[in-house]
Parts: sequence; structure tokens; C-alpha cells
Amino acid sequence: MSLALYRKYRPSVFADVIGQEQVTEPLMNALTNNRIHHAYLFSGPRGCGKTSSARIMARSLNCEKGPTPTPCGECQSCKDLVANGPGSLDVIELDAATHGLVDDARDLRDKAFFAPVNSRYKIYIIDEAHQLGPGAANALLKVVEEPPPHVIFIFATTEPDKLIATIRSRTHHYPFRLVPPGVLGNLLEKICKAEGAKVAKGVIPLVVRASGGSVRDAQSILGQLLAGAGDDGVTYEIAVQLLGYTDGALLDDAIDALAARDGGTLFTTVDRVIESGHDPRRFASDLLERLRDLMIVDALGENNPSAILRDMPDDQLEKMRAQAKHIGSAGLSRSADIAAEGLTQMRGATAPRLMLELICARMLLPIGDTSESGMLSRIERLERVESISPVRATKQAEKVAEAPKQVANVKVKSAETEVKEIKKEKSAPAISTHSFDVAGLRRLWPDVIEDVKKKRRLTWSLLSASAQIIAIDETAITIGIINSGARDSFLRSNSDEILRQAFIDVVGVDRKIEAIVDPSIDGSPQQKAAPTRGESMDDPDALSGTALLAKELGAEVIKVEEHD
Repeated sequence: MSLALYRKYRPSVFADVIGQEQVTEPLMNALTNNRIHHAYLFSGPRGCGKTSSARIMARSLNCEKGPTPTPCGECQSCKDLVANGPGSLDVIELDAATHGLVDDARDLRDKAFFAPVNSRYKIYIIDEAHQLGPGAANALLKVVEEPPPHVIFIFATTEPDKLIATIRSRTHHYPFRLVPPGVLGNLLEKICKAEGAKVAKGVIPLVVRASGGSVRDAQSILGQLLAGAGDDGVTYEIAVQLLGYTDGALLDDAIDALAARDGGTLFTTVDRVIESGHDPRRFASDLLERLRDLMIVDALGENNPSAILRDMPDDQLEKMRAQAKHIGSAGLSRSADIAAEGLTQMRGATAPRLMLELICARMLLPIGDTSESGMLSRIERLERVESISPVRATKQAEKVAEAPKQVANVKVKSAETEVKEIKKEKSAPAISTHSFDVAGLRRLWPDVIEDVKKKRRLTWSLLSASAQIIAIDETAITIGIINSGARDSFLRSNSDEILRQAFIDVVGVDRKIEAIVDPSIDGSPQQKAAPTRGESMDDPDALSGTALLAKELGAEVIKVEEHD
């Protein structure tokens, strides 16, 4: 039977302990200067090296060339106390969970006065020290305060506050911390290389994430994945299923639907999550984490977000840039707040799917949110949809705010007249169905996009700001999309069929749609198609311009000015 990874790769010297320099360096200096204390307290989260460091400390103290921070590894004491070694009679490890009674403490106190068998010090390593009962702790108090010169105590605990203050005050306290993801990931990669295991890209970050910064937990999870690996090694799909994380494609679909305000696609994604066996709570947690990542990408802007999102591939970062641009800063902040609040409400909920669907519904409906974040989200959406500058948006918002003061002196125009004056209807240039060329189709592209918007808003969102016509032949129409992330979302959502039908309805051209990546496309918001005269004032998705502003903000239009 092979050893578990956390036992096989347990450190035997302080130099092998990772992520705990705040502990190892002072201890090594103390050993070098021969400033040895009679009692130590190691505290910190589980699996971070407390017990291993206590054993290394015992090995360094009892080395024939010691006390030394670098045990020789040749003397009998070093061989006995090496990781997974036979152990030494002079190093006694006790678990306070099973030796926490008064009788156990009295027995330890009596035996402590006996000299070590063949070592320099008799060392007691008391693990889970916080489970010492009050009687046992008080029984040990005197010997911990004034032990024989050959006795050293090392207490290890995850909850130092539960250890009585009288013992804590007599120890040197060294706090351990969770290991940073980068350091832990490098260790796991070295272990995989030493084991000769083939691990797919993206698996190590999942293991690091699941471990929560605990080295022992990370090694245990990695050992489980390696044990169940097939001929292809540990694949990303197996790791996702075993660890219970949400597939990245589901998160991308949910974010794309949220950006396009496509409720049908978003609720379909939720149904796929449930049907695939994923936990709704885990999906909500992963969705919140993705929104956090998008906020980081949006905040950094042109700077390199990989400095923070280290494990994120470049193509995924490019896709996230496009997603953050479509949703906007205010929309991301509002959605993250809703997801965080909903995740709290899902704890102990009897219908987690229902709670998840309610979270998605609240994200889709900023018009029903009267809070400041909801107002900012709606104004931001208006700026993005209508391509108006922030300065112009501010002026219009001020005019709307002053409307109640001036309403008595202003005659409000009727809705029908207003819609006619906002934008004039554009007549599309005619093109013969028998003479197709790129220039002609590009002239009709705004009308095609407007028809797509009526069919599916997700497809319209993907095409309106990041696509253009590249070529046309007898069999296909080739469109260029600004990045691979948007292209993949376009193909995955079957948007090519929606666009093909729009070409049939508007131009009368029936061709297969082929999508390619063209980074030269201008990603700035393009000119939107003009609204038709038949737009309904009750449909917020069909409104534009001042009508849309009035609808979103719940105000009355005072005056409409035409600008060149």
C-alpha cells in the first residue's frame, strides 16, 4: 500500500516548509543562536504544518550536531525522527483529544522528571491542545512553568484562545497561516512531476481552490484525483465533476444572457445546471465568484488583470473583457450584491432552485430596483444602448430631476408625437437579390441587426458591437467577430441560425453563416437602427432615445432637442 501524498511529501527540515516564513525563520535563528525556550505554542488552520514543524523542531534539538536549524540526517536521532520514520522514545506525541483527562496530565507530569533515554531533550508534542480539560491544564501548569532542564513542551492547536491563559503566557507563540495559492500551486506541480502524473491544464487551480490554502487538504485532493486517473491522466472534466464545481461553459452562458437581458437563455441555463446534477448553491457561489472576476477585469481596464487573476488563461480574460463591457460597472456591482444576498438566503432553504431562479430574475430587472445601485445600473444601460456620452446623460438626468418644478409651465407632448420627433425613420437602400456584394450587405447591416433584436436579444448583443460582414459567396456569408470568446458564445447559442433568418427576412438572401475571429473590428458601440413608427411605449425593450430614458427613470419628458 502506497503512502498518502501528505505523508509521502511531509517536510523533514524547515527549508521544506512552504508559506510559513514568519515561523520558520525565527525558529531557525533561535536554534542558530542557541536560544531555546522550554515551551512553544504553534497555532493556525488545519493542514498548514504545525505538527510537522514540531517534529522538525524536535529533530533539530536532538541532532548530535545540534541544536541546529539543519539536522545532519546521519545520526540515530535524525534517522528516527525523519518524516515517516520509526520515531524516538524521547519524543512523545500526545493527542489532547484522547489524553485530556486529569489522570493523563498527572501521568505526564510524573514521567517528565525522568531523564531522556539517549537524546539531549525529552520533548512532548501535544496536538489539539485546546481540548485539554480545565483540570488537565491546571495539572500541567506547574511543570510547564518550571520544567526540568531536559524537558521541552510543544503545543499545537487550531484554537489558541481556548487554551487557558496561564499556559499561553508561559509559551513562545508562533502563528501559522494559510498558504498563498501561487506557492501551493507550485508545490502541487512539483508533486505531479515527481509522481510522473499527467494533469490537464486548469486542474491544479481547482485543487488549490478546493483546499482553501491547506497544504494537507490540497495533497489529499490531488491524491484522490491521481488515484482515479485514467490513461489520459487527470482531465479537467473529471476534476470539475469530482470536486463539484460548475462547468465554465455554463457560467459563460449565464453571464452572456445576463449581459443581453435574455431571460429565456438565462433560465434555460439554470435548468441545465439542475439537470446536470449541479448543486444550485454551488452554482450561485461560482456565479458570484465570476462576477467578482469581471469586476476586477473592468476595474483594471487596459492594465493586465492576470497580475491578480493568475490562473486565468488569456482567451478567457479576453472573453471576460467583452462580458464586463456589455454589463457595465454598475450592473456588475448590482448583480454581485444580489448574488451575495441570495446566497445567504439559500442557506437552509428547502427549495434552492427556486431561490436561484429568483436571484436571476432580480438581476434581469433593474427597472424594479428603486435603490441607488438600481438607478445607476439603468442610467448606465441607457448610456450604452443609446451611445450617449456621460456628460449628455448627466444633463438629461438633471432636466428630468427638475421636471416636477417646471411641469406647470410646460405642455407635455403626446407620446405619439414624441416618438415621431426622436428619430426619423430611415429608408433602407434597395439591393437586388441577384447582385450580392459586401458593400451592399454592409449598408443593410443595421436593418439586419434590428431584425435580430426582435428575434433574440442575446444574439443582438453579441453582434451589435463586435461583428461586421467580411465576405459573401454562393454558399455562405462570412462575418468577423472581435474575439474568440464572443465567437464561441455566438456559435454555442445557435445565433448563426437567428442571423441567417434575419438575412432572409430583410435582404432575401439565404446563405449559411460562418463566423471567424477578426481583432481589427472596432469594438466601440455602433450606430443603432432607428426605431419604427409602430414602437409601443409599454415595451421597454422596444423604446429608445428620450422615450427610453423617461421609461427607465419614471419621469415625464419636458422638451426634446434635436442635435446634429
